Amino acid sequence: MNNFDLIINRRETGSVKWLKYPPDVLPMWVADMDFLSPPAVTEALSARINLGVFGYPQINNSTKDAVVNWLDKRHQWQVDPEEIIFLPSVVTGFNLAAHAATRPGDGILIQEPAYGPFFDVAQNAGIDQHSTALSRDNSGRFRLNPDQFLADIQDNTRLFMLCNPQNPTGRVFSREELEVVAKASLERDLIVCSDEIHSDITYPLHKHIPFAALGPEIADRTITLISPSKTFNLAGLKSAAAVITNPALRKKFNQAQQGLVSKNNILGLIALQAAYSHGTLWLDRLLEYLNQNRLILLDFLDRELPGLQCFSPQGTFLAWIDCRGTDLSSPQEFFLEKGRVAFNDGKWFGDNWEGFIRLNFACPRAQLLEGLDRINNALADR
Repeated sequence: MNNFDLIINRRETGSVKWLKYPPDVLPMWVADMDFLSPPAVTEALSARINLGVFGYPQINNSTKDAVVNWLDKRHQWQVDPEEIIFLPSVVTGFNLAAHAATRPGDGILIQEPAYGPFFDVAQNAGIDQHSTALSRDNSGRFRLNPDQFLADIQDNTRLFMLCNPQNPTGRVFSREELEVVAKASLERDLIVCSDEIHSDITYPLHKHIPFAALGPEIADRTITLISPSKTFNLAGLKSAAAVITNPALRKKFNQAQQGLVSKNNILGLIALQAAYSHGTLWLDRLLEYLNQNRLILLDFLDRELPGLQCFSPQGTFLAWIDCRGTDLSSPQEFFLEKGRVAFNDGKWFGDNWEGFIRLNFACPRAQLLEGLDRINNALADR
């Protein structure tokens, strides 16, 4: 079983996370965990590598069954194997969803702050982009504002990009919030593309609800995107899946990828099947470790850095930190230059989110504490 405290030298692995910045910079930006993947995955990959055959893969029943069983046991969501389409990535799925669900003149609604690639979808599909924003309550929690959400749906909006758990805020949306979206999708004729890539990463008292599981009529207009990449740290293996109940919508989605999306990576499929089939115990231990990191981070911010505000993430391994209580004009640049620690800039998540940073706390605890010390020292020395 993995030792999550193990420090791994990733600078020798061709890692985007670790090579984007100079060697003295501690990277805490991209959503890529600094942990070894589950032994079951590496063992399955090693077995195929030792076999030495890497021809075109055929999706087999055992691969689909691994997804079906995972969704049933982990999220109490029953899907049919025929509803599953395998993809290289969830981002690929965003763009295919837009081509499948919209026509020229239609619009897509993005909920801000939003994962950066969401903002590319409209241009890629040649459609209009509309935006809506999450609200914040008195506790600082981000939430869906029903009135604002409904007001921001335009006459030509045909696709809504849902992200749940939400990246970057870490919200795990409640059933009530999801039902607002569901009701709107029925009344305003929307297809919902639900990015649920972080669905396996939730913390005590918070449970992920698959959007399509709200009911058959909702499943009928939902494209759900999942992947083991965040859960099991497999992003480089390029393996994801779409779950589409509606046969007509599934046909359009398949048609959209013709000539554009290549065959799946055989090693990615092997890793996906191994992770979903044998990764439960590993994930349970990971969640315990991540939860402790989360609590350490929140306690440190509360005690040492009152100018930085962060609502406790309910899911994901990402912290969305409001730095507007400081005098920093560009906190991401400041911490990079003065603290030699790298975060995602809030502006990547929408033009209105300058002054925020996103911090990835999925790393060995010593690494997290070093990053927090770098933040503290940079602010103290300014």
